[in-house]
Amino acid sequence: MPPQKPPGLRALGPRFLIFVLILFAVNVWVSQLIPSGHERIRVPYTPTFLQEVKQHNVKSISSRGETIQGEFRHEFKYPPTGKDSKVSKLFNTEVPTFADTKTLSAALQEGGVQVNAKPAEQGRGFLANLLLGFGPTLLLVGLFVWFARRAARQGAGGGLMGFGKSGARRVEPSEQTVTFEDVAGIDEAKSELTEIVDFLRSPDKYRRLGGRIPRGVLLSGSPGTGKTLLARAVAGEAHAPFFSISASEFVEAIVGVGASRVRDLFKQAKEAAPAIIFIDELDAIGRARTAGSSFGGNDEREQTLNQILTEMDGFDPAIGVIVLAATNRPEILDPALLRPGRFDRRVTVQSPDTAGRRKILEVHTRSVPLADDVDIDTLAATTIGMVGADLANLVNEAALMAARREHEKVTQADFTDALERLILGSERKIMQTEADRERTAYHESGHALVGMLTPGADPVRKVSIIPRGPALGVTLSAPAADRFSYDIAYLLGRIKVALGGRAAERLVFDDMTTGAESDLEQLTQIARQMVGRWGMSEAIGPVAVIPRDGQGPLLPGTSEVSEQTHRLIDEEVRRLVERCDEEVRSLLSANRDKLDALVRALMERETLDEEDAYAVAGVERPPPPGPREVLETVSREALPPPSSG
Repeated sequence: MPPQKPPGLRALGPRFLIFVLILFAVNVWVSQLIPSGHERIRVPYTPTFLQEVKQHNVKSISSRGETIQGEFRHEFKYPPTGKDSKVSKLFNTEVPTFADTKTLSAALQEGGVQVNAKPAEQGRGFLANLLLGFGPTLLLVGLFVWFARRAARQGAGGGLMGFGKSGARRVEPSEQTVTFEDVAGIDEAKSELTEIVDFLRSPDKYRRLGGRIPRGVLLSGSPGTGKTLLARAVAGEAHAPFFSISASEFVEAIVGVGASRVRDLFKQAKEAAPAIIFIDELDAIGRARTAGSSFGGNDEREQTLNQILTEMDGFDPAIGVIVLAATNRPEILDPALLRPGRFDRRVTVQSPDTAGRRKILEVHTRSVPLADDVDIDTLAATTIGMVGADLANLVNEAALMAARREHEKVTQADFTDALERLILGSERKIMQTEADRERTAYHESGHALVGMLTPGADPVRKVSIIPRGPALGVTLSAPAADRFSYDIAYLLGRIKVALGGRAAERLVFDDMTTGAESDLEQLTQIARQMVGRWGMSEAIGPVAVIPRDGQGPLLPGTSEVSEQTHRLIDEEVRRLVERCDEEVRSLLSANRDKLDALVRALMERETLDEEDAYAVAGVERPPPPGPREVLETVSREALPPPSSG
């Protein structure tokens, strides 16, 4: 396990407040414990003091300035009445400046009062006053010193004095248990990092031939593909200290703290060399810098980025410090980061294919008792599009489901139900009228029938009118094999399937509901990308006029577009969708009998699997996929997932 991060300012806040309260209580207790002198009653000069002198009740006095302290011969009560009255032989009073000292001196002699040579008492002694005056301050200073030493012992990042510490979590080689055996399904990325491991193990082999290992390696890919796991595996294979930190941890509200933390991180790594620095989510501080002045957080982020650039330029590769970084958005990084000499090697971590998913499932099921009916090959084939994190979650959900069902081992049914729960959502127990169930059945049957009858569309895997998640029903369509590119026919098929539910409602009920909201969002996104990103519209041509994420500045290589082009994009998207809508309505009208048959089956059974759905509709199931012709690559990340509702 990696060492615990030392507590920061937020963690120390409650402790510090408790300490201050305890310190205050101790101070009050000590002040009560240490006597402040004899307790005396305070009496007025006239008439009480002078009257008691004349009545020979004053035994002795001491004075300092205009203050007189003394002792009565007999106990005296003052004030004479009231709850504030006190009884004592000791008293003090103040002589007014206008009093006649001669008269007072004569009265004291006449009353036989002893006038002492020692001055009046001053309360607590010197040591007591020193302890109460400086004791709390000394304790507070001791608290700060203790926190500072504790932060230094526990490493960087914590404590009240740890603003400039990097906060990186250091994992020693003996504590690093992750190796390449724990990384599966991303063999291409793993093989590219083998050279890094070999250099850290045998640097002389490369130095002898004048070779220089890359200073930085950038791991990019979709979330959950295993970038962080790869970095930890590199450290485990190289038996080198591993410093891990998120890029956002560098940035603080105080300008200059981020740069100081970068310097501290590289200093620690150099002292522990050979070592690996891993910076996760690099885009948090590595975004491309813009011209003009920046203020506040942007200025701090740019200072931190500049310090990283300086550190990566300044250290000697022979030292054996390698920087690994991970990001989901490499296209927005500053070009200075990606030039040779900094992050001069880029490793793309792709989503796994069927064989890769099988290996990942084997890794995550090592400690899970599996029943004999579990087929890893089938699970790998039915989890198209899932990455390593998704598959780990699937195995965990299946194990939890088996535990709830009190199974001794995890069965294939547990995996199937867990997969449906992850993809479609949990079942909801809501009461629907028969009319609502029938409308939902027509909506889902429209999706399913269009998917069955449209050439090239994904096969229909399940149709259900059981409410799941936010949807009242679901239609699951998934490809039979991994797709690495998409042709126009397939994309148009996706749009048509999404329109199927709405078209079925219009055909049968001659009106529309809000149930097609998510369908319309999905098909609009596909149509806009076809027109504006992938050059699939003759009106726009083979140019990119829409940014990849649909907002913000266009990517490098694209040009700014005019208002006329935006209008043309909207017209092309509308034309494309309306053409698909007409074809879908005609298709459903011509196959109304198949649509009604699916609805009757759904009203009776509520859920139809792939085999039953095709049989009820009287449509032949598609054959297994054969070798596909290589098409122009279209980014899978930009395409929405297959329709599930």
